[in-house]
Order: sequence, then structure tokens, then C-alpha cells
Amino acid sequence: MIFGKVAGTIVSTQRSDQIEGAKYLLVELCDQKGNGKKSYLVALDPLQAGEGEMVILSQGSSCRQTQLTYQKPIDTLIVGIVDMVEERGQVAYRK
Repeated sequence: MIFGKVAGTIVSTQRSDQIEGAKYLLVELCDQKGNGKKSYLVALDPLQAGEGEMVILSQGSSCRQTQLTYQKPIDTLIVGIVDMVEERGQVAYRK
């Protein structure tokens, strides 16, 4: 799993994913504190994450194991919206 922060929306009128109503987001990879790494991914968003929210990403073949994405050409999937990260007894990130 990977942390990321939603940086924007992707609009694509022609796609081969065969997922009706699919929403794609531009996600900047970040650390556990929410600090951006200036590296970006395009991720399918079935959870309706909002801009600026920290999310948990899954990549690779595990993205194609959900009912929505089964055997679809998806490489990055938002699987969670982060409320809080605790690291060594201290809150590293809070929504």
C-alpha cells in the first residue's frame, strides 16, 4: 500500500477500462505525514475522495481483484481515505 494526496481530476472521454462512471484522480505520492514527493500517479477512485485528501493506493495485479475492477486494465486504485496516521505513539497525520 502507498500513501498519496489527491492533486486533481483526470478527464478522459475515450477509455478502454469498461467501467461505467469511472472517476480518475491525479494523486501525488506522499509520506506518512502528508508531505508530497513530487511524483504523480493516475488512480481509479471508487471512494469519491476529494482534492487534498490523503488516500491509500494499491498498485499492480491486486487492483484487479475487486468486484468493480475484476480483470480490467487498472494499475492504480484508491482503496482508502486516510483519517489519521499514528507513528510510534504520535499522530503523524490527521484529516
